[in-house]
Amino acid sequence: MDDALNTMIENLEKNTGKSLDQWISIVHKQGFQKHGEILNFLKSDYGFTHGFANLVAHKSLKSDAGSAEDTADLITKQYKGKEHFFPVYQRLKSEIENFGKDIEFAPKNSYVSIRRKKQFAMLIPATKTRFEIGINLKGHPAEGILEMDTKTNGMCSHKIQLEDFDQLGPEVIGWLKKAYENAG
Repeated sequence: MDDALNTMIENLEKNTGKSLDQWISIVHKQGFQKHGEILNFLKSDYGFTHGFANLVAHKSLKSDAGSAEDTADLITKQYKGKEHFFPVYQRLKSEIENFGKDIEFAPKNSYVSIRRKKQFAMLIPATKTRFEIGINLKGHPAEGILEMDTKTNGMCSHKIQLEDFDQLGPEVIGWLKKAYENAG
């Protein structure tokens, strides 16, 4: 477990008076099956911030890379029925790895979080016809292929939408590189 995650788990208990395991038990008693249900419950009933609610939701559902038995299985599940987008993921991963040696790829159930000191991007096979790249560039205006993102609960400030592999070009990689640099 990385230092940032350990700190977050310690702060969860310090701020709420309950351990992560106790919160997971509370969530399990509710019978929630979906990430969003858990987020809404913890935020509305207990006043959780998004970060703490997200942590408890992922740990409750075992949908984070640290809880998964095999992160390759998470990736395989993401691309089931969307196999044509897997080469997009592979190319983006390869390009991003060239930015530096301090990058962590953390697969979740439906996306891959990419972090340096903090998350700077997400790779999301959103639908059968759309691949989304979430990018953190808070305070930067939308420009070119970079759109404002209003749907990922503040996890990303911007997004780039792709429909096929041929749309991967220097502009896409450039925005990812800028987000990487800002995350250091």
